[in-house]
Amino acid sequence: MTETTRGVMSETTRGVLRPDLERIAIEAARELDDASPDQILRWAADTFGPRFCVLSSMGDAVVASLAAKAKPGIDVVFLDTGYHFIETIGMRDAVAAVYDVNVITVNPVLTVAEQDAAYGKALYARDPDRCCDMRKVAPMEVALANYDAWATGVRRDESATRAATPVVQYNARRGKVKVNPIARWSHDELDAYIADNHILVSPLIDDGFLSIGCEPCTKRVETGADPRSGRWAGQAKTECGINL
Repeated sequence: MTETTRGVMSETTRGVLRPDLERIAIEAARELDDASPDQILRWAADTFGPRFCVLSSMGDAVVASLAAKAKPGIDVVFLDTGYHFIETIGMRDAVAAVYDVNVITVNPVLTVAEQDAAYGKALYARDPDRCCDMRKVAPMEVALANYDAWATGVRRDESATRAATPVVQYNARRGKVKVNPIARWSHDELDAYIADNHILVSPLIDDGFLSIGCEPCTKRVETGADPRSGRWAGQAKTECGINL
């Protein structure tokens, strides 16, 4: 099942204020630090119910598949920037068809053509932070409005900036709980889960795109290099902002 929405947040769609969320996150981070991804996701599903979702870039369906077991029919939010590889859109549709999830596609307020008209073409090359803010971060804020918590596929071994990622954390910027169920997994453990469970993976992975973002800002990764080195190659930028 899939849904699509274009981001404009109103007062009626804002999330419910939950002043206890920080306490819940701190306690869970401590108690679940050694828990399995299944246990972490079951805790999140039991704690937040329909106000818990998965945010997926559709590089693979690992977290979506795990979350579907913990909460069948869970919302899986996909941010369609308008710059994605065609393979990424194909993965989105495949995930919606194969797993017991509800894929929700969220679009930026401006189409690519409208952004080009307003800010000039190829903003991603001239000001990637601003482009990411408009096409990823702002739509994410709208997408998460009706949730208290969301799950990601962030892992500690992906990069130095993610090395200290807890399995559960409070995101003060958004006033919500961020759940990272596979944070402790190594790349080998991820690969083993994919192989053992026949999990959908983007064909771009086999083509050398080990961390997949927007097509203009993603390059193949050299053998043995940091998997995220293909993102914004040659620039100081390392994160789009949705995981901050």
